[in-house]
Amino acid sequence: MVHFVGAGPGAEDLITLRGKELIENADVIIYAGSLVNPGLLKYAKKDCEIHDSARLDLNEVIEIIVKAEAMNKTTVRLHTGDPSIYGAIREQMDILYEKNIGYDVTPGVSSFCGAAAALNMEYTLPGISQSVIITRMEGRTPVPERESVEELAKHGSTMVFFLSAGDASGLQNRLLSAGLDAETPCALVYKATWDDEEKYVCRLSELGETAEKYGISKTALIIVGETVKQTGYEKSRLYAPDFSTGFRMGKNLNE
Repeated sequence: MVHFVGAGPGAEDLITLRGKELIENADVIIYAGSLVNPGLLKYAKKDCEIHDSARLDLNEVIEIIVKAEAMNKTTVRLHTGDPSIYGAIREQMDILYEKNIGYDVTPGVSSFCGAAAALNMEYTLPGISQSVIITRMEGRTPVPERESVEELAKHGSTMVFFLSAGDASGLQNRLLSAGLDAETPCALVYKATWDDEEKYVCRLSELGETAEKYGISKTALIIVGETVKQTGYEKSRLYAPDFSTGFRMGKNLNE
């Protein structure tokens, strides 16, 4: 059996209880060493076989899994954050399916949630934005034209950019060209929830300069949108005294 496990955004105690238990019981662990906190490996058994996938290609990862299956061993494939977001797990699962190897997925806390926590931020503020766009700039992996920076910027929603800190200036210029105001608030969060976490809030016109000033070029998220300010929002109607739900009756404020 192969368990795809979300390792969380970085902090060792932000892995799920299920994920920790799977690590503890694994015979083989293949972890994304370039992104996953190696401290999580302390939960592994002493005789657990551990491989860093940063040094492996897809075929080599599958070879390790097939070998483990032949020996009736349990494998944990440990991915950073939540494996459903830029985790490249579909291609692995398809091969496992073809080889009749069972697998399942344990979700994890995504780094975009860790970044919001680092900023004490709520992404979906009433009256400002009720949508979050999770995306990336194109690089060696292309992005569909309908999902270009310029097209997505038209929505005016909160935007979270993964895998884009290496060209913060380019992202800044493209967002400005798409019509976003130069004063649009932005945040750069480096290694959210790790011990060496860094976070910076700036205007869109300062995004590239801020990234360069603090040497941020990878392992960081860029958040763009008015919600970064965390001001000027409307209070939630759900908790308004005069709002009725299936659990409580709203009060008549005119009485």
